[in-house]
Amino acid sequence: MASATAEYIARRKKEINALILAHYYQNPEIQDAADFVGDSLQLAQQAAQTPADVIVFCGVSFMAESAKILNPAKTVLLPEAQAHCPMAAMVTGEQLREYKQQNPAAAVVCYINSSAEVKAESDICCTSANAVQVVNSIEADRQILFVPDRNLGAYVQQQTGRDMIMWEGYCPVHDVLTLAQVETQAALHPEAKIVVHPECPPEVTRRADAVCSTAGILKYVQNSPVREFIIGTEEGFLHTLKQNCPGKTFYLARSGFICPDMKYITLDKLAAALDQMTCKVEVPPDIRQKAFHTLDRMLVLR
Repeated sequence: MASATAEYIARRKKEINALILAHYYQNPEIQDAADFVGDSLQLAQQAAQTPADVIVFCGVSFMAESAKILNPAKTVLLPEAQAHCPMAAMVTGEQLREYKQQNPAAAVVCYINSSAEVKAESDICCTSANAVQVVNSIEADRQILFVPDRNLGAYVQQQTGRDMIMWEGYCPVHDVLTLAQVETQAALHPEAKIVVHPECPPEVTRRADAVCSTAGILKYVQNSPVREFIIGTEEGFLHTLKQNCPGKTFYLARSGFICPDMKYITLDKLAAALDQMTCKVEVPPDIRQKAFHTLDRMLVLR
């Protein structure tokens, strides 16, 4: 039975013509309240095509910024202003500009987990779902700087064989998953397939049976005849997996696989944002225009 707060959210979003987007890592009650739940690529696609007047982004700040970049005339709300991505903070626009001055020939591919300013300084954006495709879209003889995730970059390089330089950024949640932890779970559940996110370290992705974005993990599990899976990504995703894959069993690759920033948004905060139209996300016009082209180049790839 829906709570009074959930009922208010459902009613209020209709009053203001709002679309609620939630990432797979959000708390289960937030996922249940959302109009669409997905990974970064799916959410960017939804934000780019929605007719809604208001976009409420239940995720972290770079996601809400991307929605505003793609929809400058719409109101974009992030229900908790302190929800950030530590990885995105590991590269700044100024740092990237300095690198580009020293290496003007390199193409800059930025992971969507980056600030609007970094996107504005990049050539094209990518997500974990399409990073290989994005890198392959760049001239074959051109060197690539991949920012900010060294682990995703290493995985893409392995898949493409491209000449790539990795920025020394990482996801503090995925990067601490060790091969020993994975092997422990594999020993406990020998029939389970190991499926991990490419933000995990290279020794972990090499050991896995499949390396996918969160949406890719869901598709892999749905299509697999196997009944047990060791999941190497944030625990919030288990809610989606259990909803969509009844009869299958999931084990986290390590205990405490939690992104604190993804858990900041609660039903009360979501309701307050809708009620008061607070926590509006803004991007300076000059940065937005440059960042738009970086995101749009990614979204037009097929």
